[in-house]
Amino acid sequence: MNIIQTLINKKVNSITPKDLLKLSQQHQVYITPDQANKVAAILNGKNYNIYDAEHKKQILSQIANVTSKATAQQVDIIFQKLT
Repeated sequence: MNIIQTLINKKVNSITPKDLLKLSQQHQVYITPDQANKVAAILNGKNYNIYDAEHKKQILSQIANVTSKATAQQVDIIFQKLT
């Protein structure tokens, strides 16, 4: 994994709801503040690698279980833009 991937993964694994909302606005993806709180709670403090297809699938599955499939799809769009 190169340094850019490491930095992006570090950001994802320590993202705040405010940061997630800002990213969603930058990438024209709609996420509510409540959804941002739930997604940030899933990601925070973990050691996920969004460049690993299996990790990404696990993350999106957890997000879909806690919020909705539509929210998971929105987060996936953000992940795609970051990678």
